Amino acid sequence: MSASFEITNPGIAVSIQDFGRIGYRSIGVPLSGALDANLLSAANALVNNPLDSAGFEIRWSGPTIKAVNKPIRIALAGDIGAWLTDSQGMRTQVDAFQSVLVPPGQSLVIDSVKSGVAYAALSGGILVPKQLKSRSSYPKARIGGHHGLVLSSGDILSCQEAAAEIPTELKATKKWINESGDIRVILGPQENHFSPESIDQFFSQPWTISRQTDRMGMRLEGTPIAHNELGADIVSDGVIPGAIQVPANGQLIILLADCQTSGGYPKIATVISADLSKLAHRKPGDTLRFIKVNHQEAKEALNKKTELFEAWKQSIKPFLPPGSIDFIALYNSNLVSGVLSGSEE
Repeated sequence: MSASFEITNPGIAVSIQDFGRIGYRSIGVPLSGALDANLLSAANALVNNPLDSAGFEIRWSGPTIKAVNKPIRIALAGDIGAWLTDSQGMRTQVDAFQSVLVPPGQSLVIDSVKSGVAYAALSGGILVPKQLKSRSSYPKARIGGHHGLVLSSGDILSCQEAAAEIPTELKATKKWINESGDIRVILGPQENHFSPESIDQFFSQPWTISRQTDRMGMRLEGTPIAHNELGADIVSDGVIPGAIQVPANGQLIILLADCQTSGGYPKIATVISADLSKLAHRKPGDTLRFIKVNHQEAKEALNKKTELFEAWKQSIKPFLPPGSIDFIALYNSNLVSGVLSGSEE
């Protein structure tokens, strides 16, 4: 059964994302999807959803979600917290990496992200219509999500009703992957547009993340990278999230989830799949450095990240909020050893 919920405070630039609009880049449709798919998967796992279910991506401040007609279950993943409020204004703190039941009339107020990006998953996923096989928001084309836009106050959305009669919630350890450290890249595909000295400069200097950063791309500031005689233009070819373009001004642009499908700037390197989520946890003013790896090292890094996430899922355990009764344990216990009439000695 579906349940309705209202966005009473939209937060800042909160969008609906799943794993993205896969298979349509050939007709110019960006991938979109979660900037950190593992964190979205973690939030979904905590409410027993399929891992690719649509949830809220929170990059600044979170929304306030009010259950309207039926109870819903919500889980947060990331460096973020929230509190549950009832009709009398009483607040109960809710930590990340646990699920919480929100009864009708009550609200979950999601705080600001302390660093990086965070996700909120709702029972059954956010049930907006799919467009091109995905619910991901892509505001530039007004597709996916809720009318193709970020959240607004007063939006009414739906998910699946949660089983209120079972008070047991889920909780897990908070961390499974360290998202700090250098960004690993594979050179190319147009490294031939740069001299060996320029490539050395690309790796040796720190780069500062510009304020001109969004889900489409991350602009970096540093000592400009010079092109060789081949210049700063190429015949436009396909680009993917993680491609690092170098336009004529020599400042880097790392393409992200909402990036275009082709571009005419030479690409000096490409961020490996395992490190794309690291970019989601960096903010304007932060610095980053690049380190070169080969294809085998990139594959091993992705396999290792997958193994760590699978191990983390095993840490998800039921827990009871303070004052709750574990009815499951109670029902499974043998409380009496037999039937007595009361007259026995």
